[in-house]
Amino acid sequence: MRSPRLRTENLRDLAVGDRRLLFHVPTTSLFELDTVGGAVLDALGHGDRPEDLDGWARDDVRDALDSFERLDLLERAPVPAKRLPRPVQDDALTSLVLNVTTGCNLRCTYCYKEDLGRPAEARRLSAETAEAAIELLLSRSGRQRRVNLTFFGGEPLTNMEVIRHSVAYADRRAAETGKAIDYALTTNATLLDDGLIDYFDQHRFGLTISIDGPQPVHDRNRRGIGGAGTYAIVANRIDRLLGRYRSRPVGARVTLADGITDVVGIHRHLKDELGFAEVGFAPVTAGLPAGFGLNEAETRQVFDGLKALGERYRDAAIQGIDIGFSNLSRLLRAIDEGTGRILPCGAGLSLLAVDTEGAVHSCHRFVGTAVAPLGDLATGVDNAARDRFIDRAQTRAETFCSGCHARHLCAGGCYHESYTRHGDPFRPTDHYCDLMREWVDFGIAIYAQIMAGNPEFLGRHSEPRRANP
Repeated sequence: MRSPRLRTENLRDLAVGDRRLLFHVPTTSLFELDTVGGAVLDALGHGDRPEDLDGWARDDVRDALDSFERLDLLERAPVPAKRLPRPVQDDALTSLVLNVTTGCNLRCTYCYKEDLGRPAEARRLSAETAEAAIELLLSRSGRQRRVNLTFFGGEPLTNMEVIRHSVAYADRRAAETGKAIDYALTTNATLLDDGLIDYFDQHRFGLTISIDGPQPVHDRNRRGIGGAGTYAIVANRIDRLLGRYRSRPVGARVTLADGITDVVGIHRHLKDELGFAEVGFAPVTAGLPAGFGLNEAETRQVFDGLKALGERYRDAAIQGIDIGFSNLSRLLRAIDEGTGRILPCGAGLSLLAVDTEGAVHSCHRFVGTAVAPLGDLATGVDNAARDRFIDRAQTRAETFCSGCHARHLCAGGCYHESYTRHGDPFRPTDHYCDLMREWVDFGIAIYAQIMAGNPEFLGRHSEPRRANP
C-alpha cells in the first residue's frame, strides 16, 4: 500500500534549541513533536511508509499518523472543489475610519497621501456627514456590542470641531442602541495642549503618535510647512501628554524610510527615554516619492533590526517585562490565538473608511487615490463592489499564497502597499515574501522560547490596547 503524501503546504517543521516544533499552517497553531512523531514526519517527507519504521511500536506510529490526518497533513483524497464566493454580510462592520480633513500642518517628505493640502485650503468633514457615517457603523455592526471609531487625516486635530461633534453624537446614539464605542486617533502631536489631552483622556481615546525617533532621525523627514524639523515641539507635547494621560497606553508609530534603519536605537529612545507604552514600525518599500523608500539593502537592515529587537523582547518577556514592541506582540498574539486568517486585515469587510465627501472606501489609505470607492453615504454601500473586493482578496490568498507557510499570518500583505508598488491592490506584496516567511519563522521561535521560559507572559502582556470598560 502506498504511503499518503505529506501536505507540506500545511506545515512548517522547525527546530528551536533542542525542541522540534510543528507549525500547523491552517490554524497557525504550534505543536511539539515527540521522537516518534518526528520519525513519522521524516518518513513521510522522504516518501517512505511510516508503518515500516524499525524501532517504534506500531500503535505509536498509528497514533502519530492519526494525529497528522486530523490536522489535514496527509493527502488521501482529491483536492476540494474551488471555493464559491460568499457575499459579505451586512452586519460584519466593526470599525470605521473618519477622514476628518485633507489638511495637514506638516509637510513630511515621505507622505504617501495624494490629497493633502494646507489646513486653510483643506476639505473638511461636515457634522452631517460624520453623523451619517456613525449611523452606518451602528447599523452595519449587527449584534456586535463594542465597535471602533477612528479619526484620521491629514492631521485630524486641525478639525477638532467635527471630532467633538462626532464623539457627542456617537456617545448618544451608542447609548440609545445599546452599544459601546472605542475611539482612536493618529496625530503628529504638534497641536496637542492640556485641554485636548484631558478631552481625549475623558473619552478614553486610543492615541497613536507619529514620530520617527531621536531628533536627527525625526527631523530628516517630518518637517513643518516652512521646512523646519518638528522634533522639539513634538517632544514637548509628548512630555505633556504622557505626564497626564491615564485612560489608555499611548503608542508611537515609526515610518522607516530611506536611511532610517536603526530599529533598536529608535525603540530605545521612544520607549525608554520618551516613555511610550509601545512602539510600532512601518517599513516602507513602496508608495513613497522617488528617493524616499527603503532600498533592498536597507530593507534587509530593517528586518535584521526587528529581529534583534525581538530577541530583546523575548529576554525581557521571560523575566516578565513587556518592552512594548507591537510588531512582534501582534504576531505572537496571532500565533497564541491560532488565527487562521485568509485576509490580511479587515479592509472592506469589518473595516470601512469615509472621506470628507461621504464616499465609502475599503480602507483609509485608499482615500484620495484612483481606486474606486465602495459606494457613498447618500446612496449606500455598494454591496456588489464590496463582495468583489473580498472575493478578489480571497482568490489572491488561495492562488498565489496557497503554498506559503506564512499565508494565514500574512495573507498576501497590505492592499495599499500592493497598489502603490504594482498599481493593483490584489497583487501580493511579493517583494516582501521571503522576508515575511523569515519573520514568521522568527516569531514562531520566539513564541516557543517565551512559552518555555514564562508561559503566563503572553496572557498578561500581549493584549491589544483598548479602552477601560
